[in-house]
Amino acid sequence: MKTNKLIIVEPSPIISAGLIRYLEDINQIQIVSVLDSAESLQEKIVVHNPDLLIINPLIIGYNNINLFRQFTQNNPNILCVALITTYIDRVFLKNFKDTIELTDSKQKVVNKIINLLNNNEETTQNDTVELSNRETEVLVRVAKGMTNKDISEVLNISVHTVITHRKNIVKKTGIKSVSGLTVYALLNNLIDESDIN
Repeated sequence: MKTNKLIIVEPSPIISAGLIRYLEDINQIQIVSVLDSAESLQEKIVVHNPDLLIINPLIIGYNNINLFRQFTQNNPNILCVALITTYIDRVFLKNFKDTIELTDSKQKVVNKIINLLNNNEETTQNDTVELSNRETEVLVRVAKGMTNKDISEVLNISVHTVITHRKNIVKKTGIKSVSGLTVYALLNNLIDESDIN
C-alpha cells in the first residue's frame, strides 16, 4: 500500500491539531508538513512532493483565485482539499477535489480522505456545470457589470429572455449574486480580471 504525503496549511494551531488527530489513524498517509501560512508552501511542495494538500481557503484569499487555479492545473497530481472554517463561496471551492468542514465527524473526514486517495467516484465534489452558449454570453456580460437592458441590446434579445437566461444560470450554478457570478466567470476563464468594471 502506497503511503501518500500530506501537507496541512491552517493558521489555527487548535484546528490543525484536531485535524492531525483525526488523520493519524489513516495508514495511507504521512503528514510531512504543517504550515500556518502559505509563505513557504511552494518550498515545502518542492521538498516533499506531496500527494495531498489540505488547506484553509482563507489563506489563499479571493484575490489569489487565479494563482491557485493555475497551481492546481500545474500540479494535477496533488489532491487539494479545502478545510472550511467559515463561509466560502461555492464557486471558489470548485478548485478543490473535496472539502472538510469543522462539523464533520472523524469518520466522515477519514472516509473523504480515503475515497480521494483511492480515486473513488463517490466524493462530494460538485459536477461540472454545463451552460448553453447563450447562457455563457449572458453570464459574461453580467460579470462585466452590464444591466439586463444593456445585455438585451448587445445580444439583440428581449429583456425577458435575458432574465430567463439569468434564472437558468442561477439554477445551474447555484449562485445568485452578481459578485458570485463574477467569481464563477473568473474561475472558468470566461473573463479576465481586467474585464471587471
